[in-house]
Amino acid sequence: MYHLLSWACIIVTATASTSRNLNYGSPSIGHPSLGISLRSLEKRQQSSSGFLTSELNFTHGVASGDPLADTVILWTRVAPTSPKDVSNADVRSAVTLLEHDSNEASPVSNALVCVQFKIARDSDLEKVADSGVAYTSSDIDFTVKVDARNLKPFTDYYYQFRICDSNVRSPLGRTKTSPEKDQSLDSAVRLAIYSCNNYPFGFFNAIGNPVRKDSIDFVVHLGDYIYEYKNGDYGWGDSIDRIALPHNELFTLYDYRTRLATYRTDSDLLASHQRYPWITVWDDHEVADNTWRDGSAELNNTEDSFIHDGGISVDQRKMNAVRAYYEWMPIRQVDMDDNLRIWRTFSIGSLFDLIMLDTRQYDRGITDLYWNTDYVHAISNDASRSLMGGRQESWFYKELSASQERGATWRLIGNQIVFSRINQSLTNGDENPLNYDAWNGYQANRNRTLHHIYKNKIDNTIFLAGDSHASWVSDLVWLDEHPYDPVTGEGSVGVEFAGTAVTSPCPMGENTTFDKALAASKWHVAANRELQWQDFYYRGYYELSIDYDAINASYFGLPDVRVRSGKEIKLASFEVLNGANKLRRNPIVGGGIASAGALKRGKVVLDNVTVDTAASL
Repeated sequence: MYHLLSWACIIVTATASTSRNLNYGSPSIGHPSLGISLRSLEKRQQSSSGFLTSELNFTHGVASGDPLADTVILWTRVAPTSPKDVSNADVRSAVTLLEHDSNEASPVSNALVCVQFKIARDSDLEKVADSGVAYTSSDIDFTVKVDARNLKPFTDYYYQFRICDSNVRSPLGRTKTSPEKDQSLDSAVRLAIYSCNNYPFGFFNAIGNPVRKDSIDFVVHLGDYIYEYKNGDYGWGDSIDRIALPHNELFTLYDYRTRLATYRTDSDLLASHQRYPWITVWDDHEVADNTWRDGSAELNNTEDSFIHDGGISVDQRKMNAVRAYYEWMPIRQVDMDDNLRIWRTFSIGSLFDLIMLDTRQYDRGITDLYWNTDYVHAISNDASRSLMGGRQESWFYKELSASQERGATWRLIGNQIVFSRINQSLTNGDENPLNYDAWNGYQANRNRTLHHIYKNKIDNTIFLAGDSHASWVSDLVWLDEHPYDPVTGEGSVGVEFAGTAVTSPCPMGENTTFDKALAASKWHVAANRELQWQDFYYRGYYELSIDYDAINASYFGLPDVRVRSGKEIKLASFEVLNGANKLRRNPIVGGGIASAGALKRGKVVLDNVTVDTAASL
């Protein structure tokens, strides 16, 4: 029950404070010339040009993310529905990097929008923990992002936004804080792991299923939250009415904002953001295909590339994408003077540390751009090769050691790409048998990582990966350097759980038959000693249940992503015991049975038992 008197009336003035909305600080509050000058913003405001309440609407629900023990990010978007503001018009002329007001036809808005927020222990919002006022404007695409404070650890909360001095409210959101760093937990922590949402390829059913089951505490997304292609370049959305806007490939700030807005119309994505706090990191397609420090598959720092792609530089395109990402995602910027830094750690009590890496955008050396595969293969073991750059790499090793030293039971590493050395010569050929856009193309970086784990006897290391559009479960081993027995798992120093895509197609093609995918899975499991289970066919996700004794992983596949549905198939389950540093054999990995793909020394029973998660509602 809301009490109108509890929402103080706020009058928008030219001197209104914008500090509570974190998006005004991105990409770099320390350097206003690279972002938004708050002083200039406030001087620009004209109280006479304010929006009427009837012109405003909460357009994309609510979201929360980056949970800490006493704070969590809350997000929404409140925008005018009238043509009074056209500042987000499609601008393609040459403009200054990150400039917003680019021509007379699309001026910035001269009115701030006032929003109140409230977060409480109860769904009636009476046991209030924090509340306040934030402002937004066209400068940040009318997004609102606040850091709710004074919260209790590992506690469920409800929150809502409201347009000031009105009854216009956002949907009611639910979120959760993380435990305190050294807090002992009485129950398991449950995660859903996702990657690769591709709008024209299908509906995000996988993201909605844990909402319908209410089966998790937090969502971890490992990247490719959006794709940058125009309709038809990688997926046709016409037949299912899922054509992502704008209709062109993404280059400008407007482009990236509009694509994010399109994706956030998916009902299951909206529902998950409304129900759970998300921990996210980008992969390549948040910017472009196969990005690295100085370019991507189709846009590099050359004159020819610059002319071909309409006169936009690599740096400007990346900055446009990054700015839109920070505006639209419920993420806390780690370093306001290093806007590309997204790598960070979440300490979930004494149970585990989640170390989120950026193996794509930050300081990655040149990758496989399709035309240079031979070259990248040839240099893949050069000592200078790094996926993340020296600064992040040093931080990563320190975080691993610090986690072990503080006594956290588990170390989970959220990265974008498959870590294990997977022989894929069946599809890639014998000349370049590995995926050199993954860790295989940066073998020295992988060797340094494994060396640090082995040398420092770091236990209970679990790599999480996405990107490949297929599922891979492997022991974590240093092949050719340390002995390893694939039957017993002896010699392993951890486990890798890599998941398939939410909707992006099988790497063998969207129309790959079940039998062809099954045969390919059998070949890969046989050809790779450390690979214990693999599946190409299904789109889906996996859940982790983490406690002090073990981590249990459950993989789910979706029968069809071309229709909205809550149906899923449990494909396989795995367990990692505390201190074992390998997949549990009982006596075979996964209990010796799976429902899809191929299982080393086990059997696959194609029973296709389907569960409708909608029945849980």
